[in-house]
Amino acid sequence: MYKSLFFACLFISLTSFGQKGNKYDSTVKMGKAGYRVTCMNRSIDRNTLNIRPIGFKSETREASLELRGRVVSTEIDDLNNDGFPDIIIFVMDAKDKLSLFSVGSRDNERIEPIYFPDITNDMQLSKGYRGQDEYKLVEGVLFRKFPIFESDTTIKTPTNKVRQIMYRVMTGDQGSWRFKSFKSFDLVAD
Repeated sequence: MYKSLFFACLFISLTSFGQKGNKYDSTVKMGKAGYRVTCMNRSIDRNTLNIRPIGFKSETREASLELRGRVVSTEIDDLNNDGFPDIIIFVMDAKDKLSLFSVGSRDNERIEPIYFPDITNDMQLSKGYRGQDEYKLVEGVLFRKFPIFESDTTIKTPTNKVRQIMYRVMTGDQGSWRFKSFKSFDLVAD
């Protein structure tokens, strides 16, 4: 009986430890302004992402939204060169596909989304694309890299090339912000 009770307690504690270990809670700042990003990461199918501005004007509200996947990291930079901090939140879905969600500061008074284009809408950039993206943010420029596959979908291994795409944030329709690719090139894989 004691042995059963011990294993039941051990199982419950390990299960609850695993759930707590998935929670994402990070604060990123540039100077005195930044963001606190939290997500419980309990289910790969549905999570609530909370973004709380820090060091903004007092009337700035926290944003909450539902997402599919788990938050894995956050990076901060001045993506649109306006002198205010913006963030990129990286999310991993059920198929281990990495995607991103980005938010920009409007004069540290409010936050607004920065739209990231779907690569499948660009025939040239998406040629040979099957995911496996890697992202890196360097001085306001977002680099995206992925292996290139043959057009024949029965071939499961990538070619020996990778495509790298560079994005900058530009002002779009009605003052909205969007990532826009400005350079791409194919390289031999390492």
